[in-house]
Amino acid sequence: MSMQQWFDKSKSGAHFCDMCSRILDSPRPMRHNEAMNDSKPLGVRARARAELLADVGRVARSQLAEVGAADLSVRAIARELGLASSALYRYYPSRDALLTQLIIESYDSLGEHVERAEDAIDPADLAGRYAAICHAVRSWALDHRHEYALIYGSPVPGYAAPADTIDPATRVTRRFVALISGAKPTRSTRQLAPPLTEQLDHVAQLAGHDVDLNLLAIGVGLWAQIYGMVSFELFGTFTNIFDDADAIFDHQVQLGIAALGLD
Repeated sequence: MSMQQWFDKSKSGAHFCDMCSRILDSPRPMRHNEAMNDSKPLGVRARARAELLADVGRVARSQLAEVGAADLSVRAIARELGLASSALYRYYPSRDALLTQLIIESYDSLGEHVERAEDAIDPADLAGRYAAICHAVRSWALDHRHEYALIYGSPVPGYAAPADTIDPATRVTRRFVALISGAKPTRSTRQLAPPLTEQLDHVAQLAGHDVDLNLLAIGVGLWAQIYGMVSFELFGTFTNIFDDADAIFDHQVQLGIAALGLD
């Protein structure tokens, strides 16, 4: 889905998921109140339910690694746990409901990892914060390869992500736009094309920050490059060329710092 389609969808009020490029054609579905791993004090029944959902999550992630998201099966998970499938359909009435929960938790896990990394840096150190965000995205992806493939790989055939995924999906992007909003405006005299100006202004409004649009345009390109670098590394494009991608990734981060004028 193109960026223009993304904005058209948002303006029309249709549901969409910008980060995984899946159009949302259905109304808001069920979302469980607690994640598959919940640490809050619980009663006996609630604790049993939380333990069951944690087991489901563990087996579901194992299935992601073994057969991929498209072949994820609630029945197969129930069978592996020694349960009747009806016991799980109460919580996940379909494969798509389970996929949605896994997607939400993956985005939240990535978002929390990035936020912790950036929060450890002095707020005035924009270059350090940029580097922390970029390296945190990569380190999370390397440690969660199958979850990264789920949210940034090929769309799952027949799956339409519900509105529940939007807020988790934009956690890292909001951090990135907030960082750019603190940078010095560019001195560029280049005029942005009207459609691009409208799109960038909409991004800034959605993120809730006043941002120099020329700088934001640079940032969008850099952000796409960072995810491209991570995907090249994880999906084998760098194999036999940059098997150790530490140096090339760090070089790209430094180029981004210079391009945004953060150095």
